[in-house]
Amino acid sequence: MTRTNLSRCSELTAVLAVLALLFAAVAPAAAVSVQETDVPDSGEVDSQVTATVTLTQLYDTYETWQLAGDTGLRDVTWTVTFLNQAGNQVRQESYDGQNFTGATVDIDEGTSEVRVRVTGTVPAVESYSYDPQQSFTLFALDQTREGGTSNELANRSATHYTSESREAREAMESARTAIDASGNPDTAEESFDSAVNAYEAGNFDNAITLAERAETEANQAESSQQRNQLILYGVAGLVVLGALAGGVVLFLRSRGDGYDKLG
Repeated sequence: MTRTNLSRCSELTAVLAVLALLFAAVAPAAAVSVQETDVPDSGEVDSQVTATVTLTQLYDTYETWQLAGDTGLRDVTWTVTFLNQAGNQVRQESYDGQNFTGATVDIDEGTSEVRVRVTGTVPAVESYSYDPQQSFTLFALDQTREGGTSNELANRSATHYTSESREAREAMESARTAIDASGNPDTAEESFDSAVNAYEAGNFDNAITLAERAETEANQAESSQQRNQLILYGVAGLVVLGALAGGVVLFLRSRGDGYDKLG
């Protein structure tokens, strides 16, 4: 290898090294790991629910930081448990209210895992929505630092309902299935759209009536379609039988003409 080539290789190596350092400098630090161990997808209004999450890989970004939480639940209690590598409790803190701040996570304390449990009452529905279904913030967790920096660790929503809204929604989902299976007839679609409007207005009895009407119309349309198909199959079968009968007659006539000529 010539001196010129050696010089170029050295320059290329130096450039690559600088680029590697730059990428390392701007690459985002690994985030705290969040494991959901007991998190409900939905809850009935005024019922009590509990969600539990576990945080690990706590110090990939900072060696000391604060944990903050927020929820849409009511009558809330937060329990934050700090565990060491052996799984033993280092300390435990409790907070009341829809949000908390200041739960310090410190590497010098030996904490390697933080378990967060939030318990509260499912809030009332402010506005109903069919698709997507109405929801609220079950919990949101942030990593904060002095000076105002904040990183979102987790944000989980859950749907909520009353017994009346759930009954209406079940009727609408049944109607939706029937409509899709029947080929989306216009009359059923119109009734279903009216059911959605009634549901979102909180008129659940009306929504159920309209959904049942939509399902009936869909089933009737499907039955009519199946009946028409059977009629078409019957007509096609008659045509085929007629063609076969005509072929047999022609065949017999041709055989008869042959016998006459021989006689």
